[in-house]
Amino acid sequence: MKKLNWGMIGGGEGSQIGPAHRLGALADGNFVLAAGALDHNAEKGRAYAQSLGVAADRAYGDWQEMLKGESGREDRVDLVTVATPNSTHFEITKAFLEGGFNVLCEKPMTMTVEEGEEIVKIAAKTGKICAVNYCYSAYPMVREMREMVRSGQLGKVRLIVTNFSHGHHGDATDADNPRVRWRYDPAMAGVSGQFADCGIHALHMASFIAGDTVRSLSADFASTIPSRQLEDDAMVNFRLEGGTVGRLWTSSVAIGRQHGFDIQVFGETGGMRWRSEEPNQVYYTPVGGRTQIMEKGDSGLSDEAQRLSRVAIAHPEGFPLAVANIYVDLASALRGERRDGLPTAEDGLRSMAAVHQAVASATKQGEWVDARPPMYR
Repeated sequence: MKKLNWGMIGGGEGSQIGPAHRLGALADGNFVLAAGALDHNAEKGRAYAQSLGVAADRAYGDWQEMLKGESGREDRVDLVTVATPNSTHFEITKAFLEGGFNVLCEKPMTMTVEEGEEIVKIAAKTGKICAVNYCYSAYPMVREMREMVRSGQLGKVRLIVTNFSHGHHGDATDADNPRVRWRYDPAMAGVSGQFADCGIHALHMASFIAGDTVRSLSADFASTIPSRQLEDDAMVNFRLEGGTVGRLWTSSVAIGRQHGFDIQVFGETGGMRWRSEEPNQVYYTPVGGRTQIMEKGDSGLSDEAQRLSRVAIAHPEGFPLAVANIYVDLASALRGERRDGLPTAEDGLRSMAAVHQAVASATKQGEWVDARPPMYR
């Protein structure tokens, strides 16, 4: 099968997320890195792209040059990944969608709800894919949880408890570190710090597994390190459209916690839980029964879980392969196959609406607010 041409914007040398995208996109032989504008320093970006095998004439100095250069090629890229700072996501994603390119955007997709609604409308108008990298939803055992809910194994879902809490920004003496400081600077991060950075992964996961969307929420934000303008800890209560109750904690000052992303789902006839630090297992307890450990790669799992399992049972699969699964589904979609697990611009929009409404709730002492984007109310 012919490989698809892939281009990347951002994610250059020293980037935290760039290697995960490159490992993920190239893992299955679906894509070839054909073009890139990898760094805000034009010459550095060109040199790094060429060191990765990109031809000199497709190693671009910035995204505008890449858009112009790729637009005129018969072998233009089939997919563009946007892995730049948050404040640039909207402008770049909009330009490439309007230019007729398919886009995978890092989260958050936009900085405002209005921008998110515009992206959703542009994607619909152009017929191009606009995906958002909520990659945790692509772990095989997360897909298994989703299928268990779909098939009714838990009955009606009553309660979801999730958190994404770590302690890597808990040292106040490190608050001026540029790699940390920008996350709490409204000029660069937007209206929210920790909730927009990590909490929306947990919120998306709750919606994804439940197969439902967030209707309303109540939030409490705290900046536990006084120099920070944006929150480094948040508690968000939410309700899904179908009535499911949700509890979400997210923090960057929980010293002693490492990655700290987990989710528990409680239904009428059973409960289950998953941790990103132990991604191969789901703990499932049927009502009145014993807890079972379901293992990735085991027999009897859903087709979705089996399809996205890469290595034999008992061997760990990690974050880059979860990203790779997003690219597997993107490749399928680009080749005309339907994949309903792919996070889309609508997911990105709903997340941004939730962020802005959580900020509004937190400023009103936790008042319950409508979390839906205006276009979906």
